[in-house]
Amino acid sequence: MRRLMFCSTCAVLFFLAGLPAYAASYSVQVTADRDDALYDVGEEATFSIRVMNGDKEVHEGTVSYVVDDFLNSGKSAGLPQGSLALSKEPTVVRVKGRKPEFLRCQVTFTPAEGKPVKAVAGIGFSPEKIGLSLPVPDDFDEFWDAQKRELAKVPVDPKLTAVEYDDASIQCFDVQVPCLGGAPVSGYFGKPKNAEAKSLPAILWVHGAGVRSSSLGNAIKGARAGMLSMDMNAHGLPNGKPAQFYADQNAGPLNNYRHAGRESRDTIYFRGMYLRLVRAIDFLTQQPEWDGKHVVVIGHSQGGGQSLAAGGIDSRVTLIAPGVPAICDHSGNAAGRVNGWPKLVPNGDDGKPDPQILQAARYVDAVNFAARCKADAIMSVGFIDVTCPPSSCYAAYNALQGEKSVLNRPAMGHAAPADIQKAFFDRVLEHVGLQKAAAAK
Repeated sequence: MRRLMFCSTCAVLFFLAGLPAYAASYSVQVTADRDDALYDVGEEATFSIRVMNGDKEVHEGTVSYVVDDFLNSGKSAGLPQGSLALSKEPTVVRVKGRKPEFLRCQVTFTPAEGKPVKAVAGIGFSPEKIGLSLPVPDDFDEFWDAQKRELAKVPVDPKLTAVEYDDASIQCFDVQVPCLGGAPVSGYFGKPKNAEAKSLPAILWVHGAGVRSSSLGNAIKGARAGMLSMDMNAHGLPNGKPAQFYADQNAGPLNNYRHAGRESRDTIYFRGMYLRLVRAIDFLTQQPEWDGKHVVVIGHSQGGGQSLAAGGIDSRVTLIAPGVPAICDHSGNAAGRVNGWPKLVPNGDDGKPDPQILQAARYVDAVNFAARCKADAIMSVGFIDVTCPPSSCYAAYNALQGEKSVLNRPAMGHAAPADIQKAFFDRVLEHVGLQKAAAAK
């Protein structure tokens, strides 16, 4: 059953370019004429534009605007663009949806004194009809089944090192678990102390882009809520090292990791990252306290893409919570829309996707895992997100097979604000049957 939870906030984003201290406090507001900023294909949407000087509306001067489709960023490509004179009459831009898609209206006002001030708003046209940009490869399941068989040959032999923490009700550990390809699962693991056998659900927290240690805080959060809780860093790196260690890794062997090995499905970096998801779930489900029922995977951005992959690659996963998910729709350009982070497939001189990299990327596209994911899901989508464009998120959302809900945020870019994090965790607690216990605390 689909449940759509729409944000009631208008699609408004204020961006104040750094104005001199002496300049007036100009701002630009762009709003869609519907709170949810959603329309059917063929319907006309209206963007309303206001320029403010402090709390007073400006009625003189001009604004420039361009409506784009994310793929042609800042270029109209047949969509409305131009300049409008400000007056006491409403300043509006109208646009019709041509197909299932998301559009942005970018507006600039340049005051007589000071720098240009900009704002942007996003809208969606029939996003629930955005489909796969290319079919799932015929041997997709065969390939990943073979990878998991190879992984299964590596013993699950975890090394646990106790981590001191001042809450006597939980136990914390640094965990290292051997995996395929050299890099281990590396994370922090927390659990309630003295829990009974087969009594606890499991949650795996996965990371966004970058190079960093695992988070002890997430491991503790899940444990305090009554779960087997593991936070895993994305690269199998040791935890708790000085910041310089991770900076050196980022500048050295993990520099531009997101594009490493992308010429082949056997060498592409995300292959190893996804196998570490399976191995982390191996570890959690082998704990004697696991309830044998619930496995949750939660993350934002790259972590959102990982949660989609986990749900599609491992049938033990029962709920995923991908926030503004990355690693989606690598083949978007082939369908005339923008591909998501990390822009894995470059275009050649002919403007077409590189065929070799495109073929390899299809095997790590989170959208294709979503098409196999029967777990329940809650996803967030930002309508002005240029890192993980909303079309790429919806391509994954629409492919999901389980009960699902989406948190649409018309005014949000690439973000994981506190209200979304709370909504995700509330959904987790509901899913694993701990919501009432949490409310009682």
